[in-house]
Amino acid sequence: MKISLCTISFRHQLIGLKDIAFWARDNGFQGIELWGVHARNQSPLAIHNAQWMAAQGLSVPMISDYLPLHDPELLRSRTLALCAQARTWGAGKMRTFAGQQSSAEATPDERRQTTRALREACIITADHGLRLLVETHPGTLADTLAATCGLIDATDHDALAINFDALHVWEGGDDPVEARRILLPRIAHYHLKNVSARDRLEVFAPANVYSAAGSRDGMVPLFQGAYDYGPLLAEMARDPSCEASLEWFGDAVFQTLKADISQIRARSRQEAPETAEAV
Repeated sequence: MKISLCTISFRHQLIGLKDIAFWARDNGFQGIELWGVHARNQSPLAIHNAQWMAAQGLSVPMISDYLPLHDPELLRSRTLALCAQARTWGAGKMRTFAGQQSSAEATPDERRQTTRALREACIITADHGLRLLVETHPGTLADTLAATCGLIDATDHDALAINFDALHVWEGGDDPVEARRILLPRIAHYHLKNVSARDRLEVFAPANVYSAAGSRDGMVPLFQGAYDYGPLLAEMARDPSCEASLEWFGDAVFQTLKADISQIRARSRQEAPETAEAV
């Protein structure tokens, strides 16, 4: 299993990509998932680019962004720009969200518009040899297992894949282990985070997460939360092609990420000793 950290974890800190990369390399990470804002604002003349990161033993598996599925005129240009960023960084995957309406509240017209926009984005993505990942997330058309399966069927394009956010799958009322087995042919990446209690899940609402003054109460390390990651990680550890990112939004970024990846590696070696070298 290959594990990356997310640059979004440093969204409110003045830390350069070089320092993040050195730290990631020295603490057992194999990749850096670039937040779209960071990818766009990295100078094309910067020496700390994809080639430099590869020399550190790091890859950029995915760029996480937000395509304007509600705006057909803007969608094409933004998708093309994101594809260009992905190619620049050597990323084979681009992450977005399936609209801004929950599956229970979306009207038939809203569903059709979102799936049509996703299909158009997938066509562009495929032309560039890339995959477009929709994240399992509340307030979107991928907020439950059933809704996610329906979205995949309705979009009907091979370039569409899933960024499996285990906590949000659990939030939607589904068992992440069972959901993984059902969605596995489409899962291309995983996001891993946890929460202290189910009634604290609102701490991950985008408006709160992106606010520098937002609450961090309820954000906890991976193995100290309400969702038990043991069974899911045991299955993931047996898949050497599995790629995941630790998505930490709270304080003490370096300390938390270091502790989480150390525990993941230790548990993975226990669960799948025969593939320990690949984990």
